[in-house]
Amino acid sequence: MSLDAREKIGRNDPCPCGSGKKYKHCCLAGFTPSIDYLWARQHGESARLTREMMRFAARKFGERIHEAWQDFNMSEAPQPLEEFSEERQIFMPYFLFQWDPDVQRRGAARRLGGVVARWYMLEKSKELTSMERMFLEQATTQPLTFYEVVWSKPGESLLLRDVLIGSETEVIERSASQALRQGDLIYGQIWHEPELAVLGCSSPLTIPPDRKCRVIELRQQLKKKIAKQNRYLTPHDLLRYQELIRATYLGIRDALYAPPQFCNTDGDPLLFHTLTYRIESVESALDALSPLAIGHSREDLLSDAELGEDGKLQSVEIDWVREGNRKIKSLDNTILGRIKISEGVLIADVNSDNRAQQLRKEIEKRLGSMAVHESTLVQTLDDMRKSASQESAEDKELHEAKNEALLADPKAREFLQAMVQKQVEGWVHEKIPALCGRTPLEAVRDPDGREMVEALLLQWERNDERGISPDQIRPDIGAIRRLLNLPAPAA
Repeated sequence: MSLDAREKIGRNDPCPCGSGKKYKHCCLAGFTPSIDYLWARQHGESARLTREMMRFAARKFGERIHEAWQDFNMSEAPQPLEEFSEERQIFMPYFLFQWDPDVQRRGAARRLGGVVARWYMLEKSKELTSMERMFLEQATTQPLTFYEVVWSKPGESLLLRDVLIGSETEVIERSASQALRQGDLIYGQIWHEPELAVLGCSSPLTIPPDRKCRVIELRQQLKKKIAKQNRYLTPHDLLRYQELIRATYLGIRDALYAPPQFCNTDGDPLLFHTLTYRIESVESALDALSPLAIGHSREDLLSDAELGEDGKLQSVEIDWVREGNRKIKSLDNTILGRIKISEGVLIADVNSDNRAQQLRKEIEKRLGSMAVHESTLVQTLDDMRKSASQESAEDKELHEAKNEALLADPKAREFLQAMVQKQVEGWVHEKIPALCGRTPLEAVRDPDGREMVEALLLQWERNDERGISPDQIRPDIGAIRRLLNLPAPAA
């Protein structure tokens, strides 16, 4: 069977139900089976065949399953399969139908189907029904690729678009269709069975829309490999480069499972430093460090200062400010840290190791012998969260009440909304790593870049749906689409 052909069953062919009768004397003679009937029958037969092959594989190749797991992950030391049980959903079909240790270990010529499937068909050749042969043929000849959900009818079906070659297929899928939504991606295989198409296998991981950028980069890479042939990518190309496609899936999978890396606006990993100095005079420290608060005059700083009964300065806070912002060009300045000066002590807080080193140099250069470094406390984000969790219920209620009061003020709310919107719209001018270092305005000029930007915006809109209450500040992402001349997302 060709990769994308659906052969019709002749009247005198064996009935695909496996009864051994001719089609005209079996299913064709009695009734026209419904899609539900066909799906249920074929789903049941496929599950039975998989169980049989699992028993066969355990008997013949059970001792080599770890080797197959290494080959699937393209790693000599992958996470143990026992600790990654959900990945069995995509690994076991690979083990049964695709794994070929001769190719993996000795570079032999690639053959359709893996060693388990070939041995099974050889041993069971006289016992296989026509439907079982069809399943085995589909499982060993159809490519595994990346599919994007075009639409979903929960509990019924999905329309899937192959991101690499562009073809669309409606598949009957009862389970995954309940969770997948427009824009999601999956790594899997479609089986073209008589009268319907189904998901032969798929990864357990739903790939979010923003990871489509990596798949588009893969598509560009594959197109370069066949560029001299002056043609489009085909399913045969996907089979030829199946390991490159799987490597892309593994990269996306591992990145999604990895703990998030939080950074500040300089791109430095978050690591909170509290620098403590012993000082001689609040006034002297303010005079020396006030130039760090770019855009704020001495009068501005003193407006919120604490004075004693005698009018003497007792404590004051300074924001360490830098003009502009390296990552968000729409911002006029960046607050790098905060310095609190009080009688005999100076405490400075910053959120990265790099900023801590810079600020310590500034303080010691400007204050000289008037400041003596006493300690530096370093905390991770988890440490900070633990400290925050110990905050009293009263403090939390007070903090929430302040936020509610701020949002209840129309002028404050309007200011915050405008500030958030300015940052959001400034994104179109930022160089985005996922866009290969281009800005969204540059990326939308070509079809691949436009598709990448659409994927990023869809993910942004998804994130914006979560945990948003009616009274919270919410950016208008539609404004970005208008700036980029992109249509609104389909309903």
